Amino acid sequence: MSRTSQHVFVTDAEPLRSNWRAAFPDARLIDGTAPLKECDGDLFWLMLPYEGDVGAVVLKWRQIAEKAPVIALSDEPRDEEGLLVFRAGASGYCNGYASPLVLQQVAETVAQGGVWLGQSLLQKIVMVTAQEGPRPPEIPPQWAMLLTEREQTVALAVATGASNKEIADQLDITERTVKAHLTAIFEKLPVRDRLQLTLLVTGRM
Repeated sequence: MSRTSQHVFVTDAEPLRSNWRAAFPDARLIDGTAPLKECDGDLFWLMLPYEGDVGAVVLKWRQIAEKAPVIALSDEPRDEEGLLVFRAGASGYCNGYASPLVLQQVAETVAQGGVWLGQSLLQKIVMVTAQEGPRPPEIPPQWAMLLTEREQTVALAVATGASNKEIADQLDITERTVKAHLTAIFEKLPVRDRLQLTLLVTGRM
């Protein structure tokens, strides 16, 4: 039987919220102001301060958590703040009042090596990455050799920030078919999500 993951919630002056405890009944609470150099845990949920340098806070807890992923929580999520915490190395960013089911989905995605971001923030990051242009690839790119021609087309479209619907319209196929292609692409490369796929296609992974 596999060991239950240890979830650690870091916040400044409040008890475990009901949605946090409902999602992870065995979760621990840590005072974010306590002077710590290290802390044991499999996944850290960091409640961001309302003011101050959130990037620096994420960096601090990444060092304390060592190799464990850090997920940033915010009561008022904003794309700009999300970009800051993502650049500081957070593996996820979501609302501090998210439902227990969403929190469990976030944890599962991050535990499998993925990144959890809101849809609009994910779209922005993908677009920014695509606009920076690809680095000079090998010819042909190694990732492309693993895919069929149609899968390559879908992967390239994802790297431009296109949604499943937009890709379906471009290729005159159904969204279900796009999802099937993406499932195959994720398994073959392998990557966990659209962001990792974009980073790979643009030569940043």
